[in-house]
Amino acid sequence: MLMKILLTAAVILAGWLAVRERWRAEDDAERLAGQAGRDRAQDRNVLVPRGAVRLAAYGLVVIMLAGTGVYLFQGWQRDRETVEVQVVNTYTGKIERHEARRGEVDRRSFVTLDGRRVRIAEMERLILLEPER
Repeated sequence: MLMKILLTAAVILAGWLAVRERWRAEDDAERLAGQAGRDRAQDRNVLVPRGAVRLAAYGLVVIMLAGTGVYLFQGWQRDRETVEVQVVNTYTGKIERHEARRGEVDRRSFVTLDGRRVRIAEMERLILLEPER
């Protein structure tokens, strides 16, 4: 999970650095071409001011980061929920009850709240009971 967060942050940082470098190159090219004092007729042809586009881009990045943070927090919170795990032996019908965190339940094993790792045999079935809300 930490690697996903770090990878996402690295991609966002790389994108931001690339866009910032492009903006700087455009500004340098304008200065070198002597267009720093552009006439007002050329500015009237622009539908949206450059500052507004930049502000909208920053706003979009903030919204995306906030959404990602909420999504990750909800996943973490769901993995921390305590669920009842029932292990059913299909031959005898015997049921063993355990409590575990949802994130600790894997395909054929889980870790109980008291730290025991339980592995399920091929003939046993695993039932997760949702907590009452």
